[in-house]
Amino acid sequence: MKNKMLTISLIALTMIITGCAMQETTEIVIVNGKILTIDNPEPFIGGIAIKDGIIIAVGSDNQINQYINKDTKVIDAGGRLVIPGFNDAHVHFMPVDPDFIELRYITDPAVIRDKVKARTDRASRGELITGGHWDHELFPGNEWPTRELIDPVSKDNPVVLERVDGHSMLVNTWVLNASGITAKTPDPAGGEIVRDHVTGEPTGILKESAMSLVKYGDKKVERSETENALRLRKGYLMAMEQAAEYGVTSVQIPGEADFRAYKKLLDEGLLTLRVDIGGKLTADKSLLEKYDRERKEYPATGNWLRFGYLKGFMDGTLGSGTAMMYEPFSDDPSTSGLPQMPYETMEKEVIAADALGFQIGIHAIGPKANTWILNAYSKAAEINGKRDSRHRSEHAQILIGPDIKRFAELGVIPSMQPTHCITDKAFAEKRIGTERCRFAYAWKSLADSGARLAFGTDYPVEPLNPMEGLYAAVTRKDRKGEEGSGWFPEQKLSMEKAIEYYTLGSAYAQFMEDRKGMIKKGYLADIVILNADLLTIPENQIMSTKVDYTITGGKVVFERKRSEK
Repeated sequence: MKNKMLTISLIALTMIITGCAMQETTEIVIVNGKILTIDNPEPFIGGIAIKDGIIIAVGSDNQINQYINKDTKVIDAGGRLVIPGFNDAHVHFMPVDPDFIELRYITDPAVIRDKVKARTDRASRGELITGGHWDHELFPGNEWPTRELIDPVSKDNPVVLERVDGHSMLVNTWVLNASGITAKTPDPAGGEIVRDHVTGEPTGILKESAMSLVKYGDKKVERSETENALRLRKGYLMAMEQAAEYGVTSVQIPGEADFRAYKKLLDEGLLTLRVDIGGKLTADKSLLEKYDRERKEYPATGNWLRFGYLKGFMDGTLGSGTAMMYEPFSDDPSTSGLPQMPYETMEKEVIAADALGFQIGIHAIGPKANTWILNAYSKAAEINGKRDSRHRSEHAQILIGPDIKRFAELGVIPSMQPTHCITDKAFAEKRIGTERCRFAYAWKSLADSGARLAFGTDYPVEPLNPMEGLYAAVTRKDRKGEEGSGWFPEQKLSMEKAIEYYTLGSAYAQFMEDRKGMIKKGYLADIVILNADLLTIPENQIMSTKVDYTITGGKVVFERKRSEK
């Protein structure tokens, strides 16, 4: 009896000591949430306990309450939906430029002129004026703008305004003159200098590689080194604030970016999201060696700042009429797109990079471009041997039926951005016809074939807000809403699947599905609490849904003000 009492006492003491240890180290507890773990498609009411940036428990409120002590930050979700943090698998994340002219969703070209005038009025003579995100498909008659639109208000400044897809730009006469672009200038390989049908003179629209001909001839704004550093720092902080407000806790940047800038923010404790940065797809040995050094410095085992994949370009975009098609465009039979390199060059680069174990992602919009990159990935596996490479098609927008199953067979990730569908559907059938649209933005067909999808935004081509992408994935309707079941509704997804591809799917695409993308014990504590239940609200409320809390690495990096909730 005495030994039994001693055993009970020891058990009780152990429980007290264990409980105290938990209470001393638990930093955040979320209770009373509708938890969508992604690990389990069925949400439940309960909570999450976090310490040292890791989820240490997920369960009922009664189970989670034991982790609360006097130092624990307790967040009462109040029945709100709790999901993993959004992981943007394709985002051109960069510092915010306060002088950039924002032209998204403009329907009247005159507004472009007015905004350029407002900017040049406060600019010094010769100072470069930049802006973008205009879309000629929203203009009357879908007419492309010309330099005559902006020349009258920009005689003393170079002006460069990129189209929303980043694959075309409008420049003024100043820029054309500074660049030496005339009626006699030949189109570069993979690009087009758009010309007036009557005079043959450049209209100011440059497509694809023709954009590289630009020389701004701009007068640099005189700022001290300290001023420039502070301005850049502020731009990074503003960008991260915006991401946190939208619940974005991870970004995968296609191509190169400034590792040092993010490393400095990380060292100062100011980095509020996880960042993957890659490089340029190449067969150049010296450049591949440079990337190899970078991936050793920022290894895949890291959780905050990592080397990602090597990015290449196979074609252009549907909006600019430069995506690679098998047949000519329906609205412009003179072209079937602009390949950005010969197939042989691309295959050589893929094989060289794959041989060194790099992950590869290639921009491919049109069906021919996607076939080509699948062929190249298959050839690399044949020559170098099969491995879990998780090479990617960045966008995978328009496919042919036979290629759908090849994504799963080759283990290629369709890295897709759902908002491209609801932006492009306004002109897609006009541009390529109804039949070729059957496998456009074919999320469901790809998923059913066994492919592992990853979702993102392609910001700043599309808005950074994930709610727009979720809305697009489950409705396939324009942003204003419309009657019916959506554009090619057989490709729609459930909300649960759309969220999964934006969290776990994106984590899988970066080889982090073992520690990110789910609300699960042992996983990184990247969590979002929403102000509305995406799983049950009407579709017309999805895009207005807000993030109330964003937690990255166990720290609250955004909390909506009480007055805004």
